[in-house]
Amino acid sequence: MGDRLKGKIAIISGGATGMGGAASRLFAAEGAAVGVIDRNADAGRAVVAEINGNGGKAVFAAADVADEMQVNTAVASVSSAIGPANVLFNHAGTIIVKPFLDITLSEWEWLMGVNVTSMFLMTKAVLPGMLAMGGGSIVCTSSISAIAATPLETAYNTTKGACHMFARAIAVEYRDKGIRCNAVCPGFVKTPHGLREVAELTRLGVDASDTALAVQQGRLCEPEEVARAALFLVSDEASFVNGTHLFVDNCFTAV
Repeated sequence: MGDRLKGKIAIISGGATGMGGAASRLFAAEGAAVGVIDRNADAGRAVVAEINGNGGKAVFAAADVADEMQVNTAVASVSSAIGPANVLFNHAGTIIVKPFLDITLSEWEWLMGVNVTSMFLMTKAVLPGMLAMGGGSIVCTSSISAIAATPLETAYNTTKGACHMFARAIAVEYRDKGIRCNAVCPGFVKTPHGLREVAELTRLGVDASDTALAVQQGRLCEPEEVARAALFLVSDEASFVNGTHLFVDNCFTAV
């Protein structure tokens, strides 16, 4: 175990599986007490049990992070168990792959809820405690899709554009009160979410083959590679990094 987050208390939304699960494990291994908030209770309890079994400290609270009451209850539960968080990783998110004209209003609103409203609610629940402590660090999971549109992902692309600006706006508003807020922006990642995206794009006629991905970013990103980028951003090593977007995409957006 390391000590890059020694003494920190971190809350991770969507922290049960994929990149979020990798971050939960890594943050705990680096010394943070971790509160995992996720709607997947079985996976959430499993990752918490794994962390505690490995000598770390973690608790789980179930919540649909697009629901204000559930978010507030979950954050209060975590704070009661391990203390108020000075690290927040707004990671929860999902995707819709569908032609724009086939997207229903309810699907649009649902995706905005999971990907964007969740950041609003989680940050609003955690930020007062950070301010009371004199500072804290927030990271939001954005995406290459914030600036590089993919066909059949209009709703998803739009939510990630909002993630981009949310992180920047929080940073600007609260910089002088000791708050840092940044975004981590992955390319295509080898998680159930990422593999489903590739499969659905392929099924609908978009070239997301291994050959195409090799040209765009060399290979699929591993979830741990995104977690390590988020770790840097939330750690004190990034003390002068604020309001920025860190792309973890192996040149996808640079080409």
